[in-house]
Amino acid sequence: MPSEIIPAGRSEYGNRAFATALGLTTWQIRLAREHGMIPEPEIEGRGWSAEQIRQSVDKSERIRATFGDEPPVGAINAAARLAERVALDVDRADIEILVARGELTVIGRYRTFPLYLLRDLDALDPRTVAEVVAARKGPLADSVDTKGAAAILGWPKDLFNRVAAERRLATDQLGRFALSDVRAMAADDELAERAHEERRRLETAKARRTETQIEDSLRSWLLRCMAYVDRTVDDPPDTYEPGRTLRALITARTSHQAA
Repeated sequence: MPSEIIPAGRSEYGNRAFATALGLTTWQIRLAREHGMIPEPEIEGRGWSAEQIRQSVDKSERIRATFGDEPPVGAINAAARLAERVALDVDRADIEILVARGELTVIGRYRTFPLYLLRDLDALDPRTVAEVVAARKGPLADSVDTKGAAAILGWPKDLFNRVAAERRLATDQLGRFALSDVRAMAADDELAERAHEERRRLETAKARRTETQIEDSLRSWLLRCMAYVDRTVDDPPDTYEPGRTLRALITARTSHQAA
């Protein structure tokens, strides 16, 4: 990492600036701190010095190799990823059992919540996951509820309910679906395309709602600016707000275009 990434004259680096200087993300820096791979900030416990950055630059490749380039996930998202992968209704409790058995490692924490690397989840033996799920479910191992079926398919619950009704999918006396029927739906290419379009529609709608909310916030700030310029109010608007809101709008529009 070239030394010119450290701006001359700067004496203190916050979390984001430190990450940028090392060519890493803030979540990689957070995990590296948890694992003692980088020094703690020496400037009043909140900022790193330029010298600390120089001493840490050569650690960036090791940090990236240790944690990868994909952010870790919590137990709920970990269960969702495994559910689709192994075609079973994996639950948050199953993730905890996998940890207790030594099959999965807690790589860090966000606040108090354990985090898991995606590559560790993807490396789990499906037979091991199936064993844990079967032990939890007992006699219910061959059936799933609506939530479990949607998790296996990676679909919105509403979509699963519509398709189940269209196909008159049989349920048992508890209202549960046969696991084999749900797995057959997962193998249906036509349904997979339909689910993809549904997810894209929902993501686009969500992005548009977010974009509209942010635009309204910026318009409101501009009106407050005009009111101050016209002397109809005495207090100026917050000057920090527009920069943060504008960055949020850029992010929202990028997400909208991607969706």
